[in-house]
Amino acid sequence: MTAPPLLSFDDFHEGQVFDLGRRALSAEEIKAFARDWDPQPFHTDEAAAAASSFDGLCASGWHTGCVFMRMLVDGLLSRCKSMGSPGLDEVRWLAPVRPGQELVGRVTIGACKASRSKPDRGFISLTGELADAETGAVVYRMVAPVMVGR
Repeated sequence: MTAPPLLSFDDFHEGQVFDLGRRALSAEEIKAFARDWDPQPFHTDEAAAAASSFDGLCASGWHTGCVFMRMLVDGLLSRCKSMGSPGLDEVRWLAPVRPGQELVGRVTIGACKASRSKPDRGFISLTGELADAETGAVVYRMVAPVMVGR
């Protein structure tokens, strides 16, 4: 059985939505990431986190972004002719991510523009979100242009 062809720039259109699946982080995953990359007490120590303005342990925003990126690659970018991105236009951590909180990921396609200087590619604007699976409240949002082969 052969793999389906990769999605190309011409397969995307404004308003398209891609579901990226679900993911939850354990307290140990939150603390382990934070110890290495964002060792603030509200990410690494449950007692300190309880006494903080967060009222409990929460994931680093950078950890949340990494989780989203993995979901984006697994759920979409690995299935298309992704050529990378020149950066992020926006990243927002809208609410704390708690241990065991189930998150759902999705991407909405914005503007799609063919490259004028390189006809082998185009740019699609992605708005990515992670939301609480139970309430639907968005906890993370990013907007970025992605280059996709034609």
